[in-house]
Amino acid sequence: MHRNVLENYLNQLLEISRFEDYCPNGLQVEGRENIQQIITGVTASRALLEAAVIKRADTVLVHHGYFWRGEDARITGMKARRLEMLITNKINLFAYHLPLDYHCVFGNNAQLAKKLEFVETGRFGGQDIVAHGELVTPMPLSTLGEKILRVLEREPLVIGNPEQTIRRIAWCTGAAQGYFEAAIAQDVDAYLTGEISEQTVHAARESGVALIAAGHHATERYGVQALGDHLSEKFAIQHHFIDIDNPV
Repeated sequence: MHRNVLENYLNQLLEISRFEDYCPNGLQVEGRENIQQIITGVTASRALLEAAVIKRADTVLVHHGYFWRGEDARITGMKARRLEMLITNKINLFAYHLPLDYHCVFGNNAQLAKKLEFVETGRFGGQDIVAHGELVTPMPLSTLGEKILRVLEREPLVIGNPEQTIRRIAWCTGAAQGYFEAAIAQDVDAYLTGEISEQTVHAARESGVALIAAGHHATERYGVQALGDHLSEKFAIQHHFIDIDNPV
C-alpha cells in the first residue's frame, strides 16, 4: 500500500486532530512510498530500529516517537544516530502518543482492560484520557496483583491493604500517576497506572484507595500491537511486534 494511504487511514482512525499532545502524531520520518511490512513496538529506540533493519521492514509504528516538546531540537548524538538509521534504510516512522492511549478499541487503556478483564464505564482526566469501570470478577487486592503479574509478566508495585476487595477501578497506562487524586474522586477501590511517585504512596495510604504501578512499558505494549494486527488484516501487509525489554 502507498504510504499516504496508511498515513491518512491512521490519522483518521486515531482522530489525531482532537488531541493537544507533547509530540507530533502521525508520520514523523519519511521513508519508502510502498509499504509491505510494518514493525511495531512501544518506543522507537535504536534496538527497535536495528530489528526493523534486520527484518527489512519499510515502516516502524510506535507509541513513543521523537520530537518531544521542550527537548533539544538539534540533530546530534543519539537522535542523529537514530534518524540516520531510519533515513539510510528508507524506513518510515509513524508515532501516535495520546491518540493511541485513548482509542476505544486499539488504545492502550482499552487493550489493557481487555487483558485484565476490566469493564469500562466512563472516562475522566485531561482530554478524557483516564478510564474507570469495574472488574468482571471482584477480587482481593493481593489476587489482582498476582493476576497482573501473570498477565503482564512483570511484578507490579502494589500499595494498599492486600485483603481489600477491589470492585471498581480506574486505570491509565504509562506515566499517569498524576491522575491519582482525580481517580480517588471517582469513588474507585483502586487505581492502576504504569509508574509511581513518592507522594502518591502517601495519597494511597491516606485515602484507602489502592495504587498499582504495573510498569510504563508493560502497560503500553498492547495498543500498538493490536493496531498493527488490525492493519495487517485490513490491508494484507506483514506485521511483526517486537518487544524491547524495559524494566520501567
